[in-house]
Amino acid sequence: MTSVPSPATLHYGDGEFAVLKPGPFVLCAVSGRPIPLEILRYWSVEHQEPYFGPAEALSRMVDQ
Repeated sequence: MTSVPSPATLHYGDGEFAVLKPGPFVLCAVSGRPIPLEILRYWSVEHQEPYFGPAEALSRMVDQ
């Protein structure tokens, strides 16, 4: 039986993040798409949430 990997839990800081619970990915706060940690580049320190790319990050800022 193969286990399905679960998302990581991160703390988002200025220019870096800390892994609180290990996992291979996080879920985009806007689209729900999985983001592998090695390509994660966009997040909000204030809202503590990740974004798949610049379009998702911008859409979240506009919605605020």
